[in-house]
Amino acid sequence: MIELGVNIDHVATLRQARRTWEPDPVWAAVEAHLGGADGITIHLREDRRHIGDEDVRRLKELTQVKLNLEMAATDEMVGIACRTRPQMAMLVPEGRHEVTTEGGLDVAGQESRLKEVVARLSDAGIVTSVFIDAELPQVEAAARIGARVCELHTGPYAHAFHTQGRDADADAVLAEVDKLCRAGEAILQRGMRFNAGHALNYYNVGRIAALPGVRELHIGHAIISRALFIGLRQAVREMKALMERAAA
Repeated sequence: MIELGVNIDHVATLRQARRTWEPDPVWAAVEAHLGGADGITIHLREDRRHIGDEDVRRLKELTQVKLNLEMAATDEMVGIACRTRPQMAMLVPEGRHEVTTEGGLDVAGQESRLKEVVARLSDAGIVTSVFIDAELPQVEAAARIGARVCELHTGPYAHAFHTQGRDADADAVLAEVDKLCRAGEAILQRGMRFNAGHALNYYNVGRIAALPGVRELHIGHAIISRALFIGLRQAVREMKALMERAAA
């Protein structure tokens, strides 16, 4: 059955706008869980622009579903992950000036370094995922470094879907779906778990949830945006229903 990991970074973004204590990301995690989320995703950035170290600690202690920690492959972040021990750590590229993660991690270009990072995380009992573009060389490199999960970057698909007037059958959209499908097949053939995420919303999620073998989708901005009007629990419930319908 397909699973939904809800990214709650933007709850912390709202809190940081006033440098106060609310809204509390832990409350958001509970509401997402009650809405049917299978996991909670957070990104501890090097500049701590939203999620902070104390959030990571409290969420690991209090969250009743699995916690996925997105992080750069730095010594500082690996140390935090090994101390906190989330159920999964996802290695992502990180730029201080980006609004959100842009593009997949170049695993093929830094195999030696990333292999060491994956080994340290694995020794701490953490499942390691890598966020990559839908390219065969990156999938092959992910397998070589020992990653157990590959999350395919769905940003190009989402961009094509939007620019083509939300036409799911447009050639540009279908081309991106085909790339994701082929990369997903390669991931599964190499014994890794196939996840996907980035820029997915209530309109474009169907094609991705229907990809053969996809295990889990990570979605944040669209769900938190909808939650402003209908509440987080209901926003998660609606997204999960769309995913399950498409996957079936």
